[in-house]
Amino acid sequence: MSNIVLTEDGTATLYSKEFNESYHSIKDGALRESLEKHIIPAFKFSPLKDKYIILDICFGLGYNTLATLLYIKQNGIDSKIEIISPEINIELIYSLKDFNYPKEFREFRDIIKALSSNLYYRDEQFKIEIFNSDAREIIKNIDSRVDILYQDPFSPKKNPLLWTRDYFLDIREIANRDIIITTYSVATPIRLSMYESGFNIYKYQGSGVRGSTIASLRDLNLERVDIEHKIAVNREAKSLRDSDFI
Repeated sequence: MSNIVLTEDGTATLYSKEFNESYHSIKDGALRESLEKHIIPAFKFSPLKDKYIILDICFGLGYNTLATLLYIKQNGIDSKIEIISPEINIELIYSLKDFNYPKEFREFRDIIKALSSNLYYRDEQFKIEIFNSDAREIIKNIDSRVDILYQDPFSPKKNPLLWTRDYFLDIREIANRDIIITTYSVATPIRLSMYESGFNIYKYQGSGVRGSTIASLRDLNLERVDIEHKIAVNREAKSLRDSDFI
């Protein structure tokens, strides 16, 4: 069960009673958070490509996926976009055709209806597929190299198995060399989980939102997080492991 919540940018999100968390930051705003913490930095630091494979963890209300379409349209990007997104709450997906999305998404009404009914949409430029399955299982079966990953599940306290070193090692197996991973989390254990999986960790500051994290396998023109220093000054700091929760 979920309750509708109005966020600071005037857009609506839901509060999950199951996870005892909202789907988006109330303070940062649902649409603004998607754009400033995920979509804008992802495309800013990704090389221009004819086609992008995007993994959206997890679909939820679909803000990251729909904001991607919005950004592509507004910036006249001609690239093919394929979005893969797991979501275990199938009833939520079925309800999205009636959700009160922001006006910016009005042009995507037909896409929202198709995804809500069929978990699938495709046209000449976009292909979107939602899988009603656990994200960890989906990742193991992806046969394409991922260019962009929106790391946006519920928090590590509520959904820890989507934040462990083991999880990010699985991500690395399907990652393109120039992958960009975006996430709202700035917690040291999460950054350690990504770092120990071979990713470079960077600080990022979007407009009008709190700071976030970007991870990549390559060097970026961003302030790097000094993980070794963090470990040196805090010997208690450690990454999350599957074995901590299973």
